[in-house]
Amino acid sequence: MYEVMQVGQNSYFIQSPAKIGLYRLNDTDVCLIDSGNDKDAGRKVRQLLAANGWRLAAIYNTHSNADHIGGNKYLQTQTGCKIYAPGMECDFTRHPVLEPAFLYGGYPCKELRHKFLMAQESDALPLTQATLPEGFELLELPGHFFSMVGFRTPDDVVYLADCLSSRETLDKYQIGFIYDVAAYLDTLERVKTLRAKAFVPAHAAVTEQIAPLAQYNIDKVWEIAGKILRLCEQPVGFETILQNLFKAYGLTMNFEQYVLVGSTVRSYLSWLKDTGKLTAQFADNRLLWQRAEA
Repeated sequence: MYEVMQVGQNSYFIQSPAKIGLYRLNDTDVCLIDSGNDKDAGRKVRQLLAANGWRLAAIYNTHSNADHIGGNKYLQTQTGCKIYAPGMECDFTRHPVLEPAFLYGGYPCKELRHKFLMAQESDALPLTQATLPEGFELLELPGHFFSMVGFRTPDDVVYLADCLSSRETLDKYQIGFIYDVAAYLDTLERVKTLRAKAFVPAHAAVTEQIAPLAQYNIDKVWEIAGKILRLCEQPVGFETILQNLFKAYGLTMNFEQYVLVGSTVRSYLSWLKDTGKLTAQFADNRLLWQRAEA
């Protein structure tokens, strides 16, 4: 863990719970793609940079989930590097309480205000194509989170952030976090068509062929959608749907799983309603979901 692995002429990644991309800009300067999950990760990254004689010029965040921006503040404080984040992710990076507040749907209780869901604030600037190093390509990868992006480096390595999970992760946890299901499926269909020297997903093994794993993730989305539809044969409330999904997949409820899986299930319900597969009705002051008639 926390080893530097080379995947291109100038492209590397740091093996960590969420892979951190590293690109060598010249003999001394490097940039990072994400920064790890906390201050300790940032410290380990800084030690690796020092051991190689590298100076950190910038961090390019793919999105604002805490495990991708957790090292920002430490690294920025220690090195003075600039930090860039895309779209709405920039606001979440600057004000990270927005993540647990969004997930919970209100002010997050203390069980949700921890480093796994709420990173330390960092001084991020808006990420655009113009802020990237020469030769970098910005890849829009929405779906998992609001404005998530990936990058293609000049030596043809593609960093894919969280747009897909490993087979092992999906088989173990079943319901991966998704903010916008329609956008997520569109992103995976585009990723299936990409070609590169190497693909570096944050939570899966580096590979030269990404299409099979992208399809596995697509199939899991449709599997979950099918389960939700079957649970809605009769009018049913959200909490009952969530409870039955936890039972069906053998998951254990706690605060973190409640907000992560719960937010994702709400996104599925919105998508299924917007595509005409579910209807919504209010009865006895309850919002009930039901499968639409064929």
